[in-house]
Amino acid sequence: MGSFSVDIDLLRTFLEVHRTRHFGRASHNLFITQSAISTRIKQLEEILGVRLFSRKRNDIQLTPAGQRFLKGAESLLSLWEETKRSVILDECSNPILTIGAQPSLWDSYLPVWVETMRRDFSQLAIRCETHGSEALIQGLRARTLDIGFMFEPPKIRELLVKEVKSVELVMVSTKQGVKAQEAVTEDYINYIMMDWGVAFSVEHSRWFPELPSPFLHLDRGRMAYNFLKKFGGATYLARTMVEKDLASGKLFLVEDAIPFKRMAYAVLAGKSDNLAVIDEALNYLNVT
Repeated sequence: MGSFSVDIDLLRTFLEVHRTRHFGRASHNLFITQSAISTRIKQLEEILGVRLFSRKRNDIQLTPAGQRFLKGAESLLSLWEETKRSVILDECSNPILTIGAQPSLWDSYLPVWVETMRRDFSQLAIRCETHGSEALIQGLRARTLDIGFMFEPPKIRELLVKEVKSVELVMVSTKQGVKAQEAVTEDYINYIMMDWGVAFSVEHSRWFPELPSPFLHLDRGRMAYNFLKKFGGATYLARTMVEKDLASGKLFLVEDAIPFKRMAYAVLAGKSDNLAVIDEALNYLNVT
């Protein structure tokens, strides 16, 4: 058997595959390759001497042995994370706030919030992490995250959900005078399809029903911004990301493209030992 830290990674991978029922989505949420997901599951099955998942096309299910292992895996991971956190707190005299967010939310207003807290709340130690929504929920339930920021919050009784900020998404282009339908269909311009969540995708499909396959799909606003500046094209980005470029003429607003608004939410565990610090931090966002 490998080291305990490796075993914890195996447990975390097992739980993520169970929650997503998909190796690809688990890979995305844990920020590792799909082959690494497969290897970890195989290692865990070899350690236990049983098969944990039955694998059929587009349908991954727990085996009876996997079902029996599930509760123990959740308890072990939760215990490990609570123990690790308590050790860190004992060693650190300052309060610690662990923040997780979906990639694109780190690209909009959250960095300014963290900078403000760092300036005005100097005794606070801050840890920032980037995760997909499933991993954020897992971290909140395991108490490894104090706050998780996401666009589509879960309906889980033990988690509290607070509205944070409406994020305005606008279509921008490197070519002046482009019309919205041209931006998404013409060959002369590269259109980047940004993943701003399910609600955005549904509305986007409604406004652009004949959208051909874009040359690039991304879920990170900063990466889309960099591709746009380097190769040209059009995409939807948070207005806060592009205000300076619009003012300087480096990017252009696609005037007839409908803007979208997405509400960002702060999600936190209902029974947290860190509530006083969390409330203090959320005050900087004027969250109620």
